[in-house]
Amino acid sequence: MGRLVPAVTRALDILELFLDGDGTLSAPDIVRRLQLPRTTVHELVTTLAARKYLVPVAGQPGRYRLGVRPYQLGARYAEHLDLAAEGQQVARSVAETCDETVHVAILEDTDVIYIAKVDSTHAVRMVSAAGRRLPAHCTSVGKMLLASLPERELAARIPDDAELVAMTPNSITDPAALREALAEIRARGVAVESRESNPDVSCVAAPVRDRTGQVVAALSISVPMIRWSEERLAELEQLAAKGAAELSERLGHRSAA
Repeated sequence: MGRLVPAVTRALDILELFLDGDGTLSAPDIVRRLQLPRTTVHELVTTLAARKYLVPVAGQPGRYRLGVRPYQLGARYAEHLDLAAEGQQVARSVAETCDETVHVAILEDTDVIYIAKVDSTHAVRMVSAAGRRLPAHCTSVGKMLLASLPERELAARIPDDAELVAMTPNSITDPAALREALAEIRARGVAVESRESNPDVSCVAAPVRDRTGQVVAALSISVPMIRWSEERLAELEQLAAKGAAELSERLGHRSAA
């Protein structure tokens, strides 16, 4: 692995400063934030402006904002994004950490479709397949995705008189009870499903967001009941949230934190 080039690192540090605040900075601002020599900052800003990575702010002499070039690079990156492929990579990383089955799923009407899956190496594990479709209200990924819908859209998909199928005795079949569960999921930021789609498996899921902040998928970890516990649940919630955040970042989402 080659060494990092200091000048390139500093130029990228400057560009990343524009992600915060109102998106405009002056050379003195950059000097203060990065603790770099004024001459160095001046040369780097001049170079970035010459290459259209930065442009002067109209009516504010000495201040800059991001230019068109970062947008062009981001647009080209977005053109080649593949949610299933990116999801498969992140799911593999999460599965390697917990050695349980990991899914990435999307919502279609009132069902979820699994678009990525990595199996546990345990002899006892959840059996499923990419491309499988299940009722959203019976799964952790589905409930996470339903909880992310605007109220009007949720009501259109699952009206008060909807007939919800049961996959197990633990499945939620009452729309009112489902809405209560979804409200709790919104508050917690993660969804837990206890033997609602499979009598021997429980799952935890977290939301995946795109660059606009919209929830476009969910990532779940499925665990046989013989390895499930309240202590492990807390660990898996954190791991699912971390994996979902990584996939969100790959899709261009930038956390407010």
